[in-house]
Amino acid sequence: MWIKRLAQRIAAPIDGWLLLFVVLVSCVSLATVYSASNLSLDKVTGKLMSMVVALTIMWLVANLKPTQLMALAPPIYLFGLLLLIGVALFGDITNGARRWLNIGVARIQPSELMKMAVPMLLAWHFDRHEANLRFNHFLIAAILIGMPTLLVLKQPDLGTAVLIAGAGFYVLFLAGLSWRVMLAMLVAGIAAMPVVWSHMHDYQRQRILTLLDPTQDPLGKGYHIIQSTIAIGSGGVLGKGWQNGTQTHLDFIPERTTDFIFAVFGEEFGLWGNLVLILLYLCIIGRGMIIANQASTLFGRLLAGALTLSFFTYAFVNMGMVAGILPVVGVPLPLVSYGGTATVSILIGFGMLMSIHRDRKLMKS
Repeated sequence: MWIKRLAQRIAAPIDGWLLLFVVLVSCVSLATVYSASNLSLDKVTGKLMSMVVALTIMWLVANLKPTQLMALAPPIYLFGLLLLIGVALFGDITNGARRWLNIGVARIQPSELMKMAVPMLLAWHFDRHEANLRFNHFLIAAILIGMPTLLVLKQPDLGTAVLIAGAGFYVLFLAGLSWRVMLAMLVAGIAAMPVVWSHMHDYQRQRILTLLDPTQDPLGKGYHIIQSTIAIGSGGVLGKGWQNGTQTHLDFIPERTTDFIFAVFGEEFGLWGNLVLILLYLCIIGRGMIIANQASTLFGRLLAGALTLSFFTYAFVNMGMVAGILPVVGVPLPLVSYGGTATVSILIGFGMLMSIHRDRKLMKS
């Protein structure tokens, strides 16, 4: 009897559909990492351990109430902002970028925290002013987005800065930002492109030029895009079969267990495999939007919607860069790429979704 009660206690905060889709994508990940790493059991074990840790943290977050998440939003944002300032002043420099902060017992990347802290704070901000929402509240929200985004751009880390800004924009959009304002922002962004271009780092400008014509430097800057598109194309409709990808196992694909793992998957499982993976992603996104729609508070709707659309952005940006339609940025394929930090941050977000969904059930009963 106590085993049954324990099982019910563990399962209580978990959304079964969301967990099912996460587990299915994780199984795809384990199989792909095993092949991409030249059958390395150490890599698979590392990925499996990361998933176990991430799922445990997801469960802990799911046990929190949305009111507790709201209370945590301002201190988490301020803490993350202080860490980003610490990175700018004292951060470790790796490959010309200052993105990591050494805190003695470990090196952390505070920008990962801001992917969740920004939508949390904005959802808290709009929930507080729900009854008298005005344009100045959107201006304040834009400032709250801009501060961490600029600090991350300074590191420089264009990919993460785009994801943070995107997460914040989704909250603005879901909160009811006027279409006229969004159109004005788009026009202003296009007009500012020459200025932005002049302030970009050389390697960032080169990434865009390489996207337009990767053959201008086929053995250098364009190598990643050329090899990944060859791999995806050579997979055809049905793929070459698991562990049979020639581009993969002849070491043509760079970063094949992390940023470019989608090229490995596409080569070995083909178009049909890609469609199945995209379908699983769409199921996760659809479930997240259902949870957002059914949330009992504005905070829950905004946060759930922003986290779900951010997950869509991660997948779209990674697949787009591997397929050669977007510039190469350091964005892993969510839940599939090897690495623990990104997996933990995504599943923390899913834990928040489950917390919001659980609150809806309690409110209805």
